[in-house]
Amino acid sequence: MILITGAGGALGRLVAGELAGRDDVVLGTRAPRSTAERRIDFDDPASLDFTGVDTLLLISAGYGEDDVVIARHDAAISAAEKTGVRHLVYTSLSGDGDHLTYALAHRWTERRLGRSPLAWTVLRNGLYAEFLAGIAAPGPDGTIAAPLGEGRLAAVARADLAAVAARVAAEPERHTGRVYELVGERPLGGAELAAAVGGSYEPGPLGATREAITAAGEALPYQVPMLVSTYSAIAGGFLDGTGIEDNALRTLLGREPRPALDAYKAVVAGAGATAETTATA
Repeated sequence: MILITGAGGALGRLVAGELAGRDDVVLGTRAPRSTAERRIDFDDPASLDFTGVDTLLLISAGYGEDDVVIARHDAAISAAEKTGVRHLVYTSLSGDGDHLTYALAHRWTERRLGRSPLAWTVLRNGLYAEFLAGIAAPGPDGTIAAPLGEGRLAAVARADLAAVAARVAAEPERHTGRVYELVGERPLGGAELAAAVGGSYEPGPLGATREAITAAGEALPYQVPMLVSTYSAIAGGFLDGTGIEDNALRTLLGREPRPALDAYKAVVAGAGATAETTATA
């Protein structure tokens, strides 16, 4: 049996879609709605029952303070060890992401797996192209003001990462003890993003961006440094893929990766359509 945690999230739903049709897949969610789903709540250790699970796909347990995320992952791994899970596949963060404030919990989890008797595989996912569409979206006048500087991001279409996760989870024994780097092959910069959506790129200063995020009141306190560190790391040239020696994305997909720029444009276009519909409703 394969159990996917976070199956209600964006990545988890895509992985579930990749594995649709198999009768040995269980979806772990906080609020199960069918017999194909099992209640898995990382903040409720009593719900972490992996009885009968051969392969556990542990999708990182969401944003949070480091101690919260670490506690969630530790509880899940400990439960997997106690209930006889054979193999754990973990979705981590690409190796060039150590300058990001949210890297610590991922690296801690990798170390925790290294001490575990479980067989394991680590998928070091690059940042999603869809996430880039959120942090570097064009404004109403088409201007992208995100402080990316001259930096570029080796973004990946989320669907490609889901396809890799599904393939590894379906045949985990082939990937035991492996740490796979999965980043985009064509890094994207602000000017390229702007050209793709018919806008202009006029990056603002980092401080002003921090103030704007804080003033908007939509980000929790711990999320502000997460976002700012992402901008800084991209602008500083740390996430353009050049720091990755062995990118396994194409090999594990068995095909050419989806263009990340297409994923970016699709999200931006969808957001624009939603805004237009709302405005005219």
